[in-house]
Amino acid sequence: MTNMSVALFALVSAIAPAQDPAVAPPQQQKKPAPIYDEQAAAKAVVASAVERAKKENRRVLVQWGANWCGWCHRLHDLCRSDKDLAKELLYEYDVVLVDVGRFDKNVDLATGYGAKLKETGIPYLTVLDGDGKVLANQDTGGFESGDKTKPGHDPKKVLEFLKSHRAQPAKARELLDAALASAKPDGRRVFVHFGAPWCGWCHKLENWMASAEIAPILAKEFVEVKIDTDRSTGGSDMLAAMRAKAAEKAGRAPKDGGIPWFVFLDAQGEMLADSDGPEGNTGFPSQPAEIDHFVAMLKKSCTKLTSGDIELLKNSLTAVREKAEREQAERAKAEKKS
Repeated sequence: MTNMSVALFALVSAIAPAQDPAVAPPQQQKKPAPIYDEQAAAKAVVASAVERAKKENRRVLVQWGANWCGWCHRLHDLCRSDKDLAKELLYEYDVVLVDVGRFDKNVDLATGYGAKLKETGIPYLTVLDGDGKVLANQDTGGFESGDKTKPGHDPKKVLEFLKSHRAQPAKARELLDAALASAKPDGRRVFVHFGAPWCGWCHKLENWMASAEIAPILAKEFVEVKIDTDRSTGGSDMLAAMRAKAAEKAGRAPKDGGIPWFVFLDAQGEMLADSDGPEGNTGFPSQPAEIDHFVAMLKKSCTKLTSGDIELLKNSLTAVREKAEREQAERAKAEKKS
């Protein structure tokens, strides 16, 4: 079934009378679980994805579609099940699924990006850069495998499209230099944190730092820069070099304590404190000893944060830990009952 056929099917479905239950087929296919949030404020969701993509040097992949669309489900399932596609999306894209209903929802948004949904059908793909500029609009009919016995999309064709629009790798040294230059005018510190797309604890740290409560406080003191050890050119080498230098400065043996690993620098690039504490790398400060070490880093390095600011950061981390512990206890209780 081509994407044009999907569009025509939606149009016919919208005007056709409801089917009489008395003549309905004896066996109804089970509806797949919804993948599109039909209540989402699509414009705001896309804008948020663009903001993340700019920060991470990634692209935004908008998948226009609908929950009634079988081909939309096929593409979504393929992107999750094919390991090469799943990795490409994890590493290089922020994916947003936008519901278009029966071609009567978010159409103005799609048209603004030049997406021709009614002409070609859904699923339809739009690639945006970190400034929200359209890099590509693509109907997915050409990605279909053509196998009538097992309809679906060819993963190689989809992967080729995604790779052709990925962002050029950022250079770790240039990212750090830009952060240092930004910190100099007002004498702020630089919060350098190393992470990777596959690292769950890295995402926990990044999400906490970017939260509405925390970001304004950290911005008083820090220019924040993330170095991706997998995607940034020279990122893993920079991590190793900084870790070794931090160990030498502290008089301890260098060790690999995993990621996220972070360090505070002054505007001249001098190390002030790092996340390797008495019990090893704190990563995302979760346990009491890790939170204490993070607080000690702040007290040692900061000149603009007040004692109240530091206490708020500490309490926030403690609240995150307590919430995680409650959720874990609830899961364990539910599993025991079952």
